[in-house]
Amino acid sequence: MTEPLRSASPEGQAGLDTLLADPGRALIATDFDGTLSPIVPDPRDARAHPEAVPVLAALAKVVGTLAVITGRPAADAVALGGFDAVPGLIVLGHYGGERWRDGELTVPPPSPAIQAARDALPGVLGAAPAGTRVEDKDYALAVHTRRTADPQAALTALRGPLGDLAARLGLTIEPGRLVLELRPPGVDKGSALTALVRERAAGSVLFCGDDLGDLPAFAAVRELRTQGVPGCAVASASTESPQVAAAADLTVPGPDGIVALLTAIAADLGISARPTRHL
Repeated sequence: MTEPLRSASPEGQAGLDTLLADPGRALIATDFDGTLSPIVPDPRDARAHPEAVPVLAALAKVVGTLAVITGRPAADAVALGGFDAVPGLIVLGHYGGERWRDGELTVPPPSPAIQAARDALPGVLGAAPAGTRVEDKDYALAVHTRRTADPQAALTALRGPLGDLAARLGLTIEPGRLVLELRPPGVDKGSALTALVRERAAGSVLFCGDDLGDLPAFAAVRELRTQGVPGCAVASASTESPQVAAAADLTVPGPDGIVALLTAIAADLGISARPTRHL
């Protein structure tokens, strides 16, 4: 077995081994930003790693279920990632609130609490440092501080006001890599992953993520293992979120490492992940 497929934990290794032994019943799911795509100052500029779509398309030939689970709107992730080129890929946007597959998008009704937060944010952020940016995800609102003069200090200063707003409106506030996100309660990647495993009757699960919002999916992998579904949680390493690597069965160096892992899985399954060249 190639080196990228060695897990640091026996439970994670069992998940990898089961995936390789029976790929037709496996579920491979991954986050987008920071996992399949490098983190960039402006989320609108994010693009999938150049080898991500080719390896996913290769895996689609033999793996039972492939999914991207993201906090972004599903259609945005598909457009930025080029995921419409991967047959059968399921993209769960807004932490599972939206679903895209083979060009069909299912969208839930908007949350009144998110609209109330949208209306209130200009006042809450009136004294925020220059460079603070709001990313409107329709069903969630993310406040980014990456472009401020002191991103970590700006994030710390905003925790109180945004936390108060979330509590007043009955929303959840989720910290991430220099971002605080407001979203409805009970919506996370863990519940989305568990529901997809059940729906697809998956015999094994692998989930890849890089940020604090991916920790519920890691927890879901551990819980599914207690229920007889072998699994492996993979961290796309980041100095901004060391907690993610600490919670993972396997840690790889960022999106390059995730693509290398997926390529190694494809190779072990006897399929080529090389892009098709048109002459």
